Amino acid sequence: MSEPLTSHAASSARRRGLTLIALAVALAGAGWGGWHWMHARHYETTDNAYVAGNVVQITPQVGGTVVAIGADDTDRVQRGQVLVQLDPADARVALEQAEAQLAQTVREVRQLYANSTALQAQVALRKAELARAQAEQARLQDDVDRRAPLTASGAVGKEEFQHASSQLAAARSSVAAAQSAVLAAQEQWAASQTQTEGLSVEQHPSVQRAAARVREAFLAAGRAQLLAPIDGYVAKRGVQLGQRVPAGAPVMTVVPLAELWVDANFKESQLQRLRIGQSAVLTADVYGDKVRYHGTVTGLGAGTGAAFALLPAQNATGNWIKVVQRVPVRIALDADEVAAHPLRVGLSMLAEVDVRDTSGKALADAPRSAPVASTTVYDAQLQAADAQVRQIIAAHLGRKAAQPRAGAPATVR
Repeated sequence: MSEPLTSHAASSARRRGLTLIALAVALAGAGWGGWHWMHARHYETTDNAYVAGNVVQITPQVGGTVVAIGADDTDRVQRGQVLVQLDPADARVALEQAEAQLAQTVREVRQLYANSTALQAQVALRKAELARAQAEQARLQDDVDRRAPLTASGAVGKEEFQHASSQLAAARSSVAAAQSAVLAAQEQWAASQTQTEGLSVEQHPSVQRAAARVREAFLAAGRAQLLAPIDGYVAKRGVQLGQRVPAGAPVMTVVPLAELWVDANFKESQLQRLRIGQSAVLTADVYGDKVRYHGTVTGLGAGTGAAFALLPAQNATGNWIKVVQRVPVRIALDADEVAAHPLRVGLSMLAEVDVRDTSGKALADAPRSAPVASTTVYDAQLQAADAQVRQIIAAHLGRKAAQPRAGAPATVR
């Protein structure tokens, strides 16, 4: 009797266990289904997301030898700060030569204008001499006209008449010579006018050309200092003292950690409801789930990562295996949250995008109205060059030198 009872009890216990397991699975499935219907289906999630940002390479515009390094890896730098100083000796010599050439050119052009004024006065003088010769010719002509009828009656001697006629002929020659002198003076003045007419000394092409050379040399001297174009942190310093660096060679990078975003690589099957403007919640592995970032989708990539790879896949060759492709989606981060919990370029993120609102665009439909990034740190160099040119020109025109505008950097010396 005991064995059948024991077997029946075990079977009942097994059925109860299986029933409980089935019930638990059913409840779990129902719970998951409810969670998916109420929450999960409204979000697209990926852990293939990484922090991205602008990595600004610092490269010299002119070659030179490094004599000072103003910032090292991990240092914070401000816009306009000197990062690397190149030897400026050669640039200074070239600048001094250009300044001397400009000064000499200004004085030579002043001489042109002075000669033009003198030639204009010469024209007036020649015209006055012509007028005097013409007046003398008219007087002698009157004398000859009065003596001609008196010669026939013997009132005026033939010799006297011939003398008056000779004087008249000489006067006519003088008038012709004076006219030629006037024409010659006018031609010389006209030739001088072709080089000065309608222009001031500052606007003369020779002065402009020499001024351009001063600006060029001034900028070359100023570019011996490599400035930080933006605020940020230094990374990958690869320059050493005494190193000869050519123009365009990267010496370090500056990363503005206050201007970061996330590139989330979603599967192609997740893109159907992704739109620009949708909100996102992100977490970083470096802080864990305790710190949550809020962002906004600002754009979807124009192609998959494989399409822009250095060696793109050639799926038409060999044995083919389908691989789910991913498209980068840019998510802008809240600046205050990034400031409170700083991130680094390349950190891993978990991105969850709320796709309930699909009224936005899948692709941007208007061109950008403002530049992505800009800097005015180099404008001061050109302003200082212009101020230096004005000062040199004014000094050699005999005028008081113009003062540089407020805020312009000092002349490179």
